[in-house]
Formats: sequence, structure tokens, C-alpha cells
Amino acid sequence: KIETKTGVKKEYMVYGACAFLVLYLMIGYGGTFIANFIGFLYPAYCSIKAIESHEKDDDTKWLTYWVVYAAFSLIETFTDIFLFWIPLYALLKCIFLIFLMVPGKYNGSVILYEKLICPYFLKYEKRIDSVVDKAGEFANDVSRSLFPSDSKNKAGDAAMRHGLDLHNE
Repeated sequence: KIETKTGVKKEYMVYGACAFLVLYLMIGYGGTFIANFIGFLYPAYCSIKAIESHEKDDDTKWLTYWVVYAAFSLIETFTDIFLFWIPLYALLKCIFLIFLMVPGKYNGSVILYEKLICPYFLKYEKRIDSVVDKAGEFANDVSRSLFPSDSKNKAGDAAMRHGLDLHNE
């Protein structure tokens, strides 16, 4: 529709939009927000589609993306004060986030997960499980002390027992 009204091919419009986005990420205000938006919006959409599909492969792909994205976000939380000053940081961040979602064998999230995150996780899995179990027990103790069992809390207690029973299976 737009192509016929303007006389410009769709592919040129896409190239123009990409060029504008790159230029904006280079010199525009709020470039980091735009990079985060791009790194969230499309993967969130694809994740919802994956949840609703009956395929397992797409679930694994997007779960892998979110694990790597979370690790990157955690690291960025502590390094952002320094990274912010790097010229073209928003553009580089956007390129990195797009690299994480590229389909096929060059999918950055799969590469980083297999090369960095998974080996580290497997090496420390027992320690991590122990800490998670202790944190769960602590949270359970705190919730029981804050919300003592009475007739109003029986449903909540049953839900917690059910959750703990599932964890111990």
C-alpha cells in the first residue's frame, strides 16, 4: 500500500528505517532505551508465540535468549556507569542484542550460553542448588512467621506445601 502511494520499494523503506535507527542510536537522546526496547520487544513477542506453540525447540531458543539477556543485564547493572561513556554504546548494545536473537547457527544467545554460561553453571550447579534450597527454606520460614496459619491462610499454606512437594520430587 505505502509502496504504491510513494513509489518507493519496500526494501528501500526498510533500509531507510534501519539507517535512521542506526543514526539515532549513534547521536540521539535515549538511545539506550531504544536498544533495550529492541532487545525486549521482539524476543517477548517470539516468546509468547513459542509458549503458545506445541514445538519444544522454539521454547528452548527463547529461554536461552532470556538467560543470556538476564546475565548481560546483571553485568550491565554494575558496568553501565563506565560503559555509558563509550562512544556509540547504545548502537553497540543494540547490535549485541540483535546478535543474541539472530536465527540459525549464528544465534548469539546459543553461542554464549554454550561457551560461557552452561559450563560455569554445570561447574557450580551443586553449590547453586544448595543456595537456592536454603533461600527457599528461608523465604518459607519468613512467610510462615509473617502469615501464621489460620483459616484465612489455609489456601496459601496448601499452595506453599504443594510447591515444596513439587520441588522435592
